[in-house]
Amino acid sequence: MNSAILKKLNYMKNNRIFIAVFFILIAFQNISSQEVYDLSRCVITGLERNFSLQISRNREQVSTNNFTKGNAGFLPSVTTTNRYGGNLTTTTQSLREGGENVNKGIYNTSGVANLNLDMTIFRGFNVQSTYQKLNELKQMGELNTQMNIENLVSRIISEYYLYIQQQNLYKNLAYAIELSLERVRIDEQRYLLGSSSKLELLQSMVYLNADSSRYAKQDEVIKASQVRLKKLMALENLEEDIVLSDTSFQIHAGLIYDELLEMTLQMNTSLLIASKNQVISEIDYKIIASRSYPYLNFNTGYSLGYSGYETGNYDNQKTRGMNYGLTLGMDIFDGFTRRLEKTNARIGIETQKIQYQEVEQEIRADLITIFYAYENNLKLLKLEEQNLEVARENLGIALERYKLGNLSGLELREVQKSLLDAEERLISVQYFTKLAEISLLRIAGQIMDYI
Repeated sequence: MNSAILKKLNYMKNNRIFIAVFFILIAFQNISSQEVYDLSRCVITGLERNFSLQISRNREQVSTNNFTKGNAGFLPSVTTTNRYGGNLTTTTQSLREGGENVNKGIYNTSGVANLNLDMTIFRGFNVQSTYQKLNELKQMGELNTQMNIENLVSRIISEYYLYIQQQNLYKNLAYAIELSLERVRIDEQRYLLGSSSKLELLQSMVYLNADSSRYAKQDEVIKASQVRLKKLMALENLEEDIVLSDTSFQIHAGLIYDELLEMTLQMNTSLLIASKNQVISEIDYKIIASRSYPYLNFNTGYSLGYSGYETGNYDNQKTRGMNYGLTLGMDIFDGFTRRLEKTNARIGIETQKIQYQEVEQEIRADLITIFYAYENNLKLLKLEEQNLEVARENLGIALERYKLGNLSGLELREVQKSLLDAEERLISVQYFTKLAEISLLRIAGQIMDYI
């Protein structure tokens, strides 16, 4: 064997060692100095820190603050007006007999202080309807926050298991490198013994390099998934690595469609919001209709007055007194504006009813579609598990035949690829089954069970 061939073999050995070291370094980098998160911690952290959810909670607080009797008009309004001032005048009076009286620089002062109370006694149930509407808007704010919470929890859980999927694919590619390294070792020994050609060894190195390249690219995919998960949790340091305590999919295989449908019709947040919109539209009609009734207002006030004079018989004058009264009124004709508003309000009620039916139909359609996918993925899961067992056994037999020289390198690669494909299919089916489970629980209003 000439020196050129020995040099080439040494290069391939070094290259193989480099790949192995590279594999170990990446694995070590991925597990060192990382903080451990389980699913519950990820969800709770997101609920506490997510920016979009904080905005939603602030909006809910506004609707809660608006729900007061004073804002509805139940309570009286008390106002006060106070004024103090004066005037400087010059008066010229022309007399009939001739001549004139001139008073220059007459300075008079005046001051007044008023305290007024106004209260609506009756306005066609407008106040009661407004208070009811504010209560419904408060509950609507709570439902909107609940929907945002459910959506956020669903996204965190989905990204959490996507991260697990990518990590499992990463491990699968690491196993592919192990197999390729083993094949290089076998081909190297066979080449040194003269029982195999250099072409077979070089081809093994090509496969090893290809697997190593895919492994390196998968590390980039994992990093991207981790950043998305940390973004959903609103972690301050997006550069800091985290590690998940879970490495497998915990699939709930016992979901029943009829039970999910019953929970959906009772607890689905989108349906509850659509129902609230329907109630609010009916209240808006009551508020408009209340304008047809007469209104009765009560008002009272107390005033203090002071006037100071520089001329005349009085030096100053002080007054104080109280006033009160009832105002009864009714809008008789407003150019048919109120009738138009009532007509449009009726249309609004009908529209909300139709929208509720539309939302219910969409949710039912999503539920049954996702449930079909869920059932099908459960079947595929069992099938892919069986395929993986067969593929592993097949690879074991193929490796033994390859060592004995009874199997070509291309055939071994096909067997190896079949095993890796079976692993990837199983991981993908596990992930899609989990996604279907998450979607079904979110639709049924049970997504918070993950916490």
